[in-house]
Amino acid sequence: MKISCYELQYHLEVCGEGFPLLVLHGFTGDSSTWMPFCNNWGGHSTLLIPDLVGHGRTESPKDLIRYRIESAARDLKDMLEQMKIQQIDVLGYSMGGRLALTFAILYPGMVRKLILESASPGLRTEEEREQRRMKDGELAEFITQQGIPAFVDYWEVIPLFESMKHLPFNVKEKIRNQRLRNSPIGLANSLRGMGTGSQPSWWEQLSVLSCEVLLVTGEKDEKFCRIAESMLSLLNNAHWSRVEEVGHAIHVENKEKFGTIVSDFLSPKPINKK
Repeated sequence: MKISCYELQYHLEVCGEGFPLLVLHGFTGDSSTWMPFCNNWGGHSTLLIPDLVGHGRTESPKDLIRYRIESAARDLKDMLEQMKIQQIDVLGYSMGGRLALTFAILYPGMVRKLILESASPGLRTEEEREQRRMKDGELAEFITQQGIPAFVDYWEVIPLFESMKHLPFNVKEKIRNQRLRNSPIGLANSLRGMGTGSQPSWWEQLSVLSCEVLLVTGEKDEKFCRIAESMLSLLNNAHWSRVEEVGHAIHVENKEKFGTIVSDFLSPKPINKK
């Protein structure tokens, strides 16, 4: 379905029944990333799965302001209000995880439970953010000058996705074909506007979050395991699940395990009393 948020046309997939679960993909992804989980999570949740700004079938405006992480969070709030939804669970992966955390911090009353897969609260210092903005700016220029196919060739082999090399060929081809469907201006502006260096640092705000939080990382993703460990010490009501033998994209590398972790967190099984 299509839904307009402040004159920006979003593509949104909806499936399942139950308490609403907003599911946010990562950079270069789209809603199709999460559709395989409809059968699993749809038994306890109504999944709301948007293509984020600049991705998939959602519009890719030229205005960088529309890509700012606060603007994207505001769009999601407007989307939910149009659907008469007052409270949700939120799951986000990587870039989508940073957006999910941003949403929970800006609109805490709307979030019941928060799931962050391989995500961070941003960078702590302005020096780190400036360096990251420069790198993301260079990568954005690469996308606009060389095109999506050349960028996808590069993106597939970065160290962050090393553990995905062992996935079956058809799985890797499906991911590649989905990435190729993105627009150059959308991905370039997403890097410039919603990159880790462009967003605020939320480290100081973690301690004020009151919702229950689940952090999920892959054991091979050492950087994000360290980030999760640091986040865990600052959050008031958080759990951390570290999944063995996978890296950054847990929901792709071990779909069954990830699906179970999420289901158990959102719809915990009752304890049998003897």
